[in-house]
Amino acid sequence: MTRTSLLAAPLILALAVALCFDVVAADAVADSCDAIRDFVDVSFCAARLRAVPGAAAADRHGHLLMAADLAAASGAKAGRDAAAAAAAGGGREDPAARDALRACAFLYGAASVPALRLMRGYAAARSWGAARSLLLLAGKAGIGCDAAIAGTAAAAAGGMAAANREFNQLSSMATALINN
Repeated sequence: MTRTSLLAAPLILALAVALCFDVVAADAVADSCDAIRDFVDVSFCAARLRAVPGAAAADRHGHLLMAADLAAASGAKAGRDAAAAAAAGGGREDPAARDALRACAFLYGAASVPALRLMRGYAAARSWGAARSLLLLAGKAGIGCDAAIAGTAAAAAGGMAAANREFNQLSSMATALINN
């Protein structure tokens, strides 16, 4: 009986160590989001990253790349939505709203989304200086679009405000992970 106990002890210890490593791996998303908690809502960060296949097994660098992809996709959609709203007559009664929506489409399509895609490429290559050089431009579309639509019929509709908010959170995740 003592001999069996002595043989079982190393097996139990090995199982405990293996379980500890699985717990750490399962918390990789939480660890990445917690590391940038001063810049993003941790629950938003965790929910968005956990929705990406492979996030649970990824390291912080992988989470950065995923966050940049999420932000670029969100920005591209917001830009398309703004362009479609402007083209659909979003400003027939309010030319300022139409112009604001066009400005939003421009900010997303010509500035933030391309900057995020370039930043992601540099980050993937671990070229941190080049990636950081794009930080300021990467998040400008959401803020600029909010400013452009303020006081117009487009702001009253609320669709762009929600898209801008999501983009701001996602681009903040990506940029904060670069600096962490």
